[in-house]
Amino acid sequence: MSVSELPAGIERYLAELARQNASDHTLRNYRSDLEQFLSYFSPEGSSCPHPAAIDALMIREWLGSLYDRNLTAVSIRRKLAAVRSLYAFLLREGTVRLNPARLVRTPKAPKTLPQVLNAEQTNDWIDRIATAGTERPHPARDRALFELLYGCGLRVSEAVGLDLADFDFEEQWIRVRGKGKKERQVPYGRKAADALRAYLEKREAKDGALFLNHRGARLSDRGARNIVKFYARFLAGDPSLHPHSLRHAFATHLLQDGADLRAIQELLGHARLSTTQKYTQVSLQDLMAVYDRSHPKA
Repeated sequence: MSVSELPAGIERYLAELARQNASDHTLRNYRSDLEQFLSYFSPEGSSCPHPAAIDALMIREWLGSLYDRNLTAVSIRRKLAAVRSLYAFLLREGTVRLNPARLVRTPKAPKTLPQVLNAEQTNDWIDRIATAGTERPHPARDRALFELLYGCGLRVSEAVGLDLADFDFEEQWIRVRGKGKKERQVPYGRKAADALRAYLEKREAKDGALFLNHRGARLSDRGARNIVKFYARFLAGDPSLHPHSLRHAFATHLLQDGADLRAIQELLGHARLSTTQKYTQVSLQDLMAVYDRSHPKA
């Protein structure tokens, strides 16, 4: 078999992910992780081993090199997951006879809770976008982006993937395409509706992508992240805030006000309730307060 089978196998696997409608964000991350894996086993001037020649011990050595580079446990877990998925694919197509990455223990990740702004801080941050005098070229667009990220709990990839055709402006519902292109219906409130109306009055095109960049093309994932990062530094004074901070705030504030956990799961588009339950750890005191206030036996 060809010694170039590993890079070819990676390309076949990424093509399969694309056929399965994996998001652009997922494809970029998997490509980056697997290219780093390939680079480790084929340093400059050496030939690339066949996938079947890489065993569990070699994969453990690769993980050790990641620790030496001071990567976080979360990053290492993601990279190992990418390699496991690659080998599962190669096993299905008969390129290898076993998945050595499954024999390697997953590093434990520290149990950290997301830092969440309270409702007053979050609303103040968003409300100041329209009046901050930042001389940004598209403040109405930026305000609408924030209102949907926080008001609907959208992932940044979901927000930039929205088209005008996804909106029911009369009933205030959005068709959102989540991970794996799974669709869900999400309502939006008055403040988001006002921000959208103000933005669309300035936006010339009547169809296509909702959020446009300065060239009139669809706003990218990275572009949206940069917008949030700018306002995090300029208005909130906290450069650690990012689009997912608004999604965390959305879920946490709903929970604090007594929303049902399964309803929050549906709104967030989580496949498993256990993913949503991490927000109960953030707001355990608030959850107890809801219980004490609401339950007849409390």
